[in-house]
Amino acid sequence: MKIIIDAMGGDHAPNEIVLGALQAAKEYGVQIILVGRGEQILAGMKEQGIDTLPEGVELANADDVVDMHADPAKVVQQHKGSSMVMGLKMLATGEGDAFISAGNTGALLTAATLVVKRIRGIRRAAFSPIIPIGSGSVLIDAGANSECTPEFLLQFGFMGSFYAKKALNKSNPRVALLNNGAEEGKGDQLHKDAYQLLKKASENGQLNFIGNIEARDVPEGVADVIVADGFSGNVLLKSIEGTAMYMAGLMKGVFKRNLLSKLGYLFCKKGVAEMKGKLDYKEHGGSVLLGIAKPVIKAHGSSDARAMKSAIRQAVAAVKSGYCDDIRENIGAMVLPKEDDHAAKS
Repeated sequence: MKIIIDAMGGDHAPNEIVLGALQAAKEYGVQIILVGRGEQILAGMKEQGIDTLPEGVELANADDVVDMHADPAKVVQQHKGSSMVMGLKMLATGEGDAFISAGNTGALLTAATLVVKRIRGIRRAAFSPIIPIGSGSVLIDAGANSECTPEFLLQFGFMGSFYAKKALNKSNPRVALLNNGAEEGKGDQLHKDAYQLLKKASENGQLNFIGNIEARDVPEGVADVIVADGFSGNVLLKSIEGTAMYMAGLMKGVFKRNLLSKLGYLFCKKGVAEMKGKLDYKEHGGSVLLGIAKPVIKAHGSSDARAMKSAIRQAVAAVKSGYCDDIRENIGAMVLPKEDDHAAKS
């Protein structure tokens, strides 16, 4: 298996990205292609005491870099020689099995759609991070599509279910629609129509749709796949991240209050460390861009070596899962006839 890495993407590129990739190559036994400014990558390796590329690790030179200010709509045209675009072209032509970047999110979405392309019949690709609750829940979409149609949300439900089943080993993933109430009639017209489409798919035995879910129910782990429009999904994701950081700060303050609380921390230290690890994005990889023809993973923009190593582990699992094939084989159930699509939008 060969994983292509955008070595120049992210706040700590290329040194931390490369270090994580080298660690992953050694631990997971995968081949790595580092795409980026060769001299800068090699110089960074030498600073860390690594004189040569290890066996199984290749370097593909790319002089240009897509920074955080690049216009996503023009990235493929204006940055053809960038590490991001070149890496995606390598994926599209079969030179690797998956692609990872911690760079510009909008640029990655656009470039993946134009270069690697969506699976035929899929209307929109969607970011699908794993919420680390229980054994993990797939949130789809988490920011790629602020405006959606009922068909988009139906497809998100299917894609999230296939991914949860194959990559997370969920035998019969529970699919829920993020809404402002649990009752069937809740939400705006988009969510009412999407509910009916997901319900019908469930009645046909194609999905395990359990109905609406409110944001406050997400931490309870009642669903394995949470379907959302990109705006609502992103708000949910950032709220969970912010709450976790806030609670960690509160706990730190409690344990530092006095001598007795500090002594109490010694007894709770292991449990606190386990909790922090469970909520740490560095342990969970990135966000798979479901709907693209081959696995593309968006790593966190501030990824360090540990986070990149986790993203590569996630990429390996995604490739092995074969979720893209499941989507292709079931596309007929995910595409509405034109008259049904028109009725759902009206």
